[in-house]
Amino acid sequence: MGYAGDVPRVAPPSTSPLPLTAASYSTNEANALIHLYRAEVGKMTAYRQRLDMTTNWSVVTTAGLASFALGDDNNSHVVFLFAMLMNYFFLHLEARRFRTFEISHHRTRIMERFFYPAMLGDKVDPNWHQLLLGELAKPRSPMNRWDSLGWRLRRNYLWIYVGILIAWIAKLDTVRSKQQIFTPISLIDAAHIGTFPGWGVWVLVGVFYAYLLRLAVTAGRAYPLEEG
Repeated sequence: MGYAGDVPRVAPPSTSPLPLTAASYSTNEANALIHLYRAEVGKMTAYRQRLDMTTNWSVVTTAGLASFALGDDNNSHVVFLFAMLMNYFFLHLEARRFRTFEISHHRTRIMERFFYPAMLGDKVDPNWHQLLLGELAKPRSPMNRWDSLGWRLRRNYLWIYVGILIAWIAKLDTVRSKQQIFTPISLIDAAHIGTFPGWGVWVLVGVFYAYLLRLAVTAGRAYPLEEG
C-alpha cells in the first residue's frame, strides 16, 4: 500500500534505437554517402553554369557576326556560313559538358532513389550499392554523344540556327544584283562564293540543316531508374 506523497515511477526511456530500415548504415558510411551526394550536387551546379556559359558564347558570337555582316553591303555573306560552323563547335562543346553533367545527375538519382528512402524507413534493394560502385569505378554518361548533341540542339541551338538562316537569306537579298527581280533564283545566284556556284552553297547548307534536324528529332534522353 503506497503513501499519498509517493511519486509514481516512470519507466526510463529505451536507449536502443528503433530500426528505421532493413538496410543499416554506420555513422562513417552515412557521412561518406552524404558528402558524396553534396559533392555530386555541387558538380552538377558547376556544370549547369558551364552549360549556360557555352550558350551565351554562342548567342554573343552569332549576334556579333550578324551585326558585322549586315552592317555593310560590302561584307560577304560567308560570315553567316562561318557562324554556322562556329555554333556547331559550341554545340559539340556544350554536348560534352552536358554528358559530364549527366554523370553526376545519374549518381545523385541513385542516392535519392535508394539511400535516402532507406534512411527514412523505406525498404530498398540492399544491393543498390553495387550500382553506385559501378558508376564510381567506371564513370559513364547515361546519354551517348549523338543524343547529347540532339538534346542541346533541340533545347537551345535549333533556334539560334533558325535565326542565322533568316539573317543569311536577308543578307543574300542585299547583295543580289539590283537589276534582278527578287525571286528564289536570284537568292540562289547571290549565294556564290568566288567561282563556287550558289546552288552548290545552298545544297551544302540544306544538307547541314537536314543533319541538324535529324539530330534534334531522333535525340533521346532515357533514365533506367525512372522507368515505371
